[in-house]
Amino acid sequence: MDGSAPEPSAPLQDGTSAPPAPLRVLYVDDDPALGRLVQRQLGRLGFEVVLAGSGEAGLALVAAERFDVVALDHYMPGQDGITTLRAICALDRPPPVVYVTGAQDGRLAVAALKAGAADYVVKEIQADFIELLRAAFVAAVEQVRMRRAHEAAEAEIRAARDRFEALAAERALLLREMNHRVGNSLQIIVSLLNVQASATEDGRVKEALNSARNRVSAVAQVHRRLYTSDQIATVALDQYIGSLLDDLQVSAHRDLGGITITLDADPIHIDPDHAVAVGIIATELVINAMKYAYPGGEGAIRVALKRQGERIDFAVEDDGAGMAAAKAAETGSTSSTGLGTRIVRAMSTKLGCEPTLDARDKGTCVRLTFRLAERS
Repeated sequence: MDGSAPEPSAPLQDGTSAPPAPLRVLYVDDDPALGRLVQRQLGRLGFEVVLAGSGEAGLALVAAERFDVVALDHYMPGQDGITTLRAICALDRPPPVVYVTGAQDGRLAVAALKAGAADYVVKEIQADFIELLRAAFVAAVEQVRMRRAHEAAEAEIRAARDRFEALAAERALLLREMNHRVGNSLQIIVSLLNVQASATEDGRVKEALNSARNRVSAVAQVHRRLYTSDQIATVALDQYIGSLLDDLQVSAHRDLGGITITLDADPIHIDPDHAVAVGIIATELVINAMKYAYPGGEGAIRVALKRQGERIDFAVEDDGAGMAAAKAAETGSTSSTGLGTRIVRAMSTKLGCEPTLDARDKGTCVRLTFRLAERS
């Protein structure tokens, strides 16, 4: 590095650059003649050199004033260079120290570097001592500047990470609170629908209200899981479907004592929107099987949720009357509107798939295979 300025020149108001500030050097040596020589020669090169004749005097100056770099002789009466070097390095934000010695001893240079010196220069007046000293000063100052710039960049990165973590925590809290409020509101709607269904004597109205209650409950369960879980971006689909089926099983035991619902599911995490779609489909298919598969009110409904690589295989099956009989029963039912079928198809479209019927002699199996959506 050529030149002696530690930092780039700052622009003045007229657009020109200010002259670079000279490096301020403290030269500590008990040889006054050599000190004046260094002061004169480096002054011609643009350095500001302050002299100190002992380690104690140099340490006092470093503690009291600002210096860009310190040159420190080894052999001095009283406090030697190594002792002074350690004391300087113990100060808060000390300047870099270039160790100067007339001894041709590599062990001395190694000891100085271990004690904290940025560099060392052998004191040989006949050689290029002043030039070596100048180059060592400039390199030491640049090294400190780069280290401090690196530390500042790391501090900024840590601060940015802390800000990001704080924002992420705040976002998670807000999302959890939002899900809590939405879940509570939906649960109130479920309760109101339940009360209304209990209050009516009209079978068609009661069935419609119960169906609406089950659909709203499927959505409410997702929000309940989001605000009670550590994960706010995904839902454990297997646990969610299991809870829905538990609620439907309670309803089946109350209305159709012989219906049993079982679940065979792999652990799967999925985004909330897709979980709602799967939950509504499961609710519609299971309720449909409860209504039409077993006219006698007794039988098994099996739900399977399996992961096949990046795809999910979801199926609801029974061993009941079969699709033809179920369609006939549904067609002949005065309460049927076909709304359930339309809902299943709409939710399947949201999942990017189509429901299919497995061909079989007995019973019905509705199957959906959809891709596991990528999560950010």
